[in-house]
Amino acid sequence: MLSFVDVATRPDFAVTAVNCRDDHRNWSAEGPREDVRVVLVRRGGFRRRVRGVSTDIDHTVGYLGMPAEEEQFAHPTGGDVCTSISLTPALWRTLAGDSPQLTGSALYVDGRLDLAHRRLLAATTDDIDYAGAERLVGLVVRIVRQVVATTAPDGAPPTARDRAVVAAARGMISDGHPAAAGLIPLAAVLDVSPYRLSRAFTRVLGVSLTRYRNRVRVARALDRLEAGEPNLAILAADLGFADHAHLCRTMREHLGHTPTALRRLLT
Repeated sequence: MLSFVDVATRPDFAVTAVNCRDDHRNWSAEGPREDVRVVLVRRGGFRRRVRGVSTDIDHTVGYLGMPAEEEQFAHPTGGDVCTSISLTPALWRTLAGDSPQLTGSALYVDGRLDLAHRRLLAATTDDIDYAGAERLVGLVVRIVRQVVATTAPDGAPPTARDRAVVAAARGMISDGHPAAAGLIPLAAVLDVSPYRLSRAFTRVLGVSLTRYRNRVRVARALDRLEAGEPNLAILAADLGFADHAHLCRTMREHLGHTPTALRRLLT
């Protein structure tokens, strides 16, 4: 028996918690899918077979599923709890290249990939479009480096292109452009990969795109508080925070004070 809980859903990706309570040694087939999938186990394990190759999947080994693959699964030791990350083929190509040469589909889950997985799940509770998207892109790029023969670019000094992209992104964030609602639509408008945009901010400004965007929102929150904004829930909604608590955490992180304390300081 399978149960699915949507953790985060966007047009280009989805993160789903999957709880499987099956217990059988026989292989069961699943129909081919159109998305690219990264599956990472939180608890338990199962067996996967694709193209005649069987792999035991658990918290140390995940898998990368590609479109049109015929997969079979078995659960000889009981059920499992895992995270399924679904990407559109278009988003996958921006991260892995137009014709990536895969070395395999099994993923070794080292400590850093495990931590990236956990941080992604933590980010989806507040800011999936920036913090969550950046963490998702970073996680997928780790996987690209592991299983794609032509790997993603590493950290290098900023190029003129990086600086131009960052300048354009800053302008769109400042102007409230609709595409600035998230990392992935912003990268699409700027005609770069989400990974390239995310890395460019770190290279050029020394901070992540998420932190930069939050810095802009914090400044706007300060303006509103200074002008006498009485309702923090409305302020959070207007500035695109998940809720009042998310606004408070972000402002404390950037300024060392809660909005209530800042209102007293500013007046």
